[in-house]
Amino acid sequence: MSSSPETWEAWNWRDALSVEERRELLEVDDLHGFLSIALNWSLVFAAMALVAWAPNPVTIVFALFVIGARQLGFAILMHEAAHRSLFGTRWLNDWAGNWLAAYPVWAEVAPYRRYHLVHHAKTGSADDPDLGLITPFPITRASFARKVFRDLSGQTGVKQAKAVFLRDVGWGAGRSQRDQGMSRGERPDIGWRKLLPVALTNAVLLGILTFAGHPALYLLWVVAWLTTYRLVTRIRSIAEHALTPDANDALNNTRTTVARWWERLLIAPNRVNYHLEHHLIMTVPHYKLPRFHRMLRERGVLKDACVAYGYLGVLKNAASKAD
Repeated sequence: MSSSPETWEAWNWRDALSVEERRELLEVDDLHGFLSIALNWSLVFAAMALVAWAPNPVTIVFALFVIGARQLGFAILMHEAAHRSLFGTRWLNDWAGNWLAAYPVWAEVAPYRRYHLVHHAKTGSADDPDLGLITPFPITRASFARKVFRDLSGQTGVKQAKAVFLRDVGWGAGRSQRDQGMSRGERPDIGWRKLLPVALTNAVLLGILTFAGHPALYLLWVVAWLTTYRLVTRIRSIAEHALTPDANDALNNTRTTVARWWERLLIAPNRVNYHLEHHLIMTVPHYKLPRFHRMLRERGVLKDACVAYGYLGVLKNAASKAD
């Protein structure tokens, strides 16, 4: 290891970690994987129970934001499975990543894995498949307000539902998540059968709520998927890569946003806010990212890195273009 923090620059940040520390960071704990899944579903059902107990506009709106954040949480757990860091056993990693996280929010591990690894390999470049999510910024406040309105009014969600349907059955035009990162001659995995796991997992959720005597609570899941899930996904994308200083610098082409407790509840589930650390070593399990962050910070690695404190400042910067 280097003798002083001042010598750890972007090009050799790895010198700040010993081999033993890296090995420990990369160890996958299956119990944490199960607990993460259980916590996310517990919050979903707790939000629904709140509405069942006291159905009024305040509890409904609060529940929609909690559930939307947990739907992003399930997408993050799918993302974890895509990196094979949700469970140590490969079949369990992919099975749980799909059936307990991805399918309920209309996603799938395998095609996402191929797509997402291209993003890691080409971060911030013209070949980054996520570039379209971050290139418009900064935008005006009015433009940002229109985006938020489209998200919360369901317009973005309906558009996304149509796009995902066409993508999965093979009717979509142009490139999609299902045809990224494939080998030559490989064909995308598409067809009507891709809708069955999504329908089945949602039917199970509806069945659980029906058995509990509150089938109408399923509407919270659907409405959140169309609205608040879209908004928190947008915020996540902005915070991770929009307006980062240097696409060629590993410490400045991705942003970590240090989140408060309420931001973790409503915006940044499952430690998704530690995105810089995730890009540095993409197979560190999400529950170890805070420790990874502390290690890098204490050793001076993050002194000039792209780290923000709270999402409000990030969003203000993203909407800072003059009218």
